Amino acid sequence: MTTPTTPVRRTDRSRAVPDAPDRGAPGGFAGATASEWTKLWSVRAPWLCLLAGLAITGVFTYYYASIARINEHPVQPVGNAAASSAVLVQFAVVVLATVAVTSEYSTGSVRASLLSVPQRHRVQAAKALVAAVVAFVAGTTFAVVGTAVAWVAFDGRASFGAGPTLLQVLAVGLYQALVAVLTVGVAFAARHPAGTLSILVTLLWALPSVLLGLGGPTLADVNDHLPHGAGDHFMRLGAEAPYGPATAVLIVAAWAATAHLIGLYVLRRRDA
Repeated sequence: MTTPTTPVRRTDRSRAVPDAPDRGAPGGFAGATASEWTKLWSVRAPWLCLLAGLAITGVFTYYYASIARINEHPVQPVGNAAASSAVLVQFAVVVLATVAVTSEYSTGSVRASLLSVPQRHRVQAAKALVAAVVAFVAGTTFAVVGTAVAWVAFDGRASFGAGPTLLQVLAVGLYQALVAVLTVGVAFAARHPAGTLSILVTLLWALPSVLLGLGGPTLADVNDHLPHGAGDHFMRLGAEAPYGPATAVLIVAAWAATAHLIGLYVLRRRDA
C-alpha cells in the first residue's frame, strides 16, 4: 500500500524577492554624516565649547568696544568687534573639532567607525562637514551676539549698516567653518588632542603674534598668508589688505584643504 504524498511546490529562485532595505538607516555619505552628527552631540564637550565661545565673545567684544570708546578711536563698523574676537573664539571651534576626531582614537572606537564605513575618505569628509556646519552656525551666532554687545559698549563710536553687518556676520561664520575643516585634517594627522592643539595654537595664534611682534614688511607678508592673517582681512571691514576678500577666503580654504589631504593620507597609511 502506498502512502499518498503531498506535492511539493518548488520555489522559483529567479523570482525570489530580495530583502527590502532598511530605509530607517541611510547608507553612503548621508549615513556617515548622520552617524557623525549623533556621535558629536552624544558627549558634553561640544556644548561646553559652544558656551565657552559665547562667553568669550561677549567679554572680548565689550572690552574691544570699551577701549575704542575710552581712547576715542576713529568710528569703525560695529561688526569689527565680533570679527576681532575670532582670534580667541576660534579655539572653541578648534577644541570642538579636535574632540570629534581624537576622542575616537583615545577610546578605540575609531575601529568601529572604520568597520561600519570602510571608505576612509568618507569618514573624514563626514566629520569635516559636521564640524563645519556646527562651526558656521556657531560662528554666525557668536558674531550676532558680539555685534549687539559691542554696539552698546561703543556708545556711538561705531557705525551700523544692515548690509555690511550681515556680511561680517557671514564672514565670521565662514572663517570658523574653515577653521573646523582645518582642525579635522590636523587631528587625523596627529591623532592626539595635545599634538593637534599644539599645532593649531602655533599656526593660528603663536606664530602670527611673533611675526607681527617682530614687525617688518616681509614678516607681515608672511602673516597675511597664514590662516588667521588672511581670515582677518575678509572678516574686518575697512582694514588695509594686500589682496581682496575673495583671495583671502581662498588662502584660508587652501590651508583647510591641505590639512584635509594630509589627514586623509595619514588615515589611509596608518589606518586605525
